[in-house]
Amino acid sequence: MVINKINTKSYLTKSNLPASDFVINPYVGCPHSCKYCYACFMKRFSGHQEKWGEFVDIKICGTPLNTKKIIGKTVFMSSVTDCYNYLEEEHQLTRKILEQLVDIDFTLNISTKSKLICRDIDLLKKFKDLKVSISINCTDEGFVSDMEKASSVSERIEALRELHEAGIFTVLFISPIFPEITDYREIIKKTKPYVAEYWFENLNLRGSYKKDILSYIETNYPELYPLYCSLYLKTTMNSNNNYWPLLEADIEKYCAENKISYKNYFYHDKLVENKLKRK
Repeated sequence: MVINKINTKSYLTKSNLPASDFVINPYVGCPHSCKYCYACFMKRFSGHQEKWGEFVDIKICGTPLNTKKIIGKTVFMSSVTDCYNYLEEEHQLTRKILEQLVDIDFTLNISTKSKLICRDIDLLKKFKDLKVSISINCTDEGFVSDMEKASSVSERIEALRELHEAGIFTVLFISPIFPEITDYREIIKKTKPYVAEYWFENLNLRGSYKKDILSYIETNYPELYPLYCSLYLKTTMNSNNNYWPLLEADIEKYCAENKISYKNYFYHDKLVENKLKRK
């Protein structure tokens, strides 16, 4: 892992994400090294030659956050890193940022794959409008460890329990949904007592990691390879255009029948496009 410290003028960045006005990313890069991570595009701007997941820049900001900007707004931590990656344990950038935000009137959403977030429960309990989302895409620990280097599934579920028992609004982000591998019903059954709301996002493949994921599926799930080709390769003769709409309808029905609060973030690109049109 190549680790450097860099200076930044501000941790706050305006956001085009569908549900956020600003994002805060205390780190550049992420040691979780998720094979499907869309944030690998950051290398185009950061200038890193290392593979995604093999570098992290620790962002140092010498000035306090301009909290006036975010009053009445929604802030997301973090969009292109995990603000609770293992380096946070030593450097505590996320905790220092949270200390500046506790008394501000705004909405904060935090997303992570790390049990380390439980370290800051004392601070998180003080926020008036906070949601903490922990993402899980499969209950198979072997598959998850193949895909990412974050906390185990059992550790994430335990983190959800601790956060829930502390009175914090918990979200389980079932993302990304791998076709015929992610069993969203099983995930819900194992976590429902600790989760206030579920979010769903389908697997999007683009850029360099599309080839890597398809190669992984071909090797480890050969019976699913034709399906993945039909979903993600435009040259495939029998493209499957119904898979995601059918799954979307199934999720909607299941959540309605079981009185589960949820949000669907399928077709993420379209949601971003619609937000830009409204500006």
